[in-house]
Amino acid sequence: MSAVTPRTAPDDSPPVVGARRGLDVTTRGLVVIYRSEGHDVAALSGVDLCVSAGEVVGLLGPSGAGKSTLLTVFGGLLEPSAGRVHVGHHEVKSMSDAELDDFRAGDVGLVLQGAGRNLLPYLTPSENVAFAQGRARRLGREVPDVPEVLALLGIGELAHRPLGSLTPGQLQLTAIAVGIACFPGLLLGDEPTSQLDHESRDRVLDALSSINERLGSTIVVVTHDPQVAARLPRTVTIRDGRVGAEGRLGEEYAVVSADGALPLSGAALDDFPPGSLVRLRHDGAGWRLEGEDDDARPEVQAEDG
Repeated sequence: MSAVTPRTAPDDSPPVVGARRGLDVTTRGLVVIYRSEGHDVAALSGVDLCVSAGEVVGLLGPSGAGKSTLLTVFGGLLEPSAGRVHVGHHEVKSMSDAELDDFRAGDVGLVLQGAGRNLLPYLTPSENVAFAQGRARRLGREVPDVPEVLALLGIGELAHRPLGSLTPGQLQLTAIAVGIACFPGLLLGDEPTSQLDHESRDRVLDALSSINERLGSTIVVVTHDPQVAARLPRTVTIRDGRVGAEGRLGEEYAVVSADGALPLSGAALDDFPPGSLVRLRHDGAGWRLEGEDDDARPEVQAEDG
């Protein structure tokens, strides 16, 4: 299975004329609190994250960790309770309703979980894409030709087919076509491969790679599928509303937060459960994490640099 590569990778297809440049995404101390059954619940509790323009990033983590919430904040659909989020030159929290309308009309595309949530069932793929371009047209923004959007995803032959005649994989590709209807600088996908067979899943991932390479779009996707995560050049694991770890080409790393905290996971968390007293020592060769009782706690080595 080929990797989903960043847009700097070689590609036989030329870039699309008129495509927008990818947008970078930066958050600092991002907090989202909502009310549930009379209590305040922190969906995000201090997320510090940087995604460079043109990157492909997967958001991982257990259900309820805050991944989808983070995606909706990126898309300007949910106002954070505190902290900052920048998408390109936009500071999302400070944007007016009119500015958010313009932002969502073309700069960002969102593909919700479940193809049906992105599509009008009584319209064909071509008509769904044209409908998605409507707001941008009303705002006077230039939009690509619908056949060009469908061709980018390899579904041009489906343009006038009823949605009811399409396979789950074809429906998901159509949903992505709606998400990129205006060739956005940032494409957000919530579980874009869920409930698909392996062949359809791989076709969707190949389509995302093509979008990244030919449009230059930054792509951020939420996934629970470890096989999907293994194809992504960078992954970010969200735990308890914060960045808990990052992955590069299948290797996971803990992330030191802005306040100096270092979250542990996996076997390290088994050895040092919550509430453990630990110390960080330098022995001349590298850093060493020690428990309160050296005889009872194993050592976790950390190389310099």
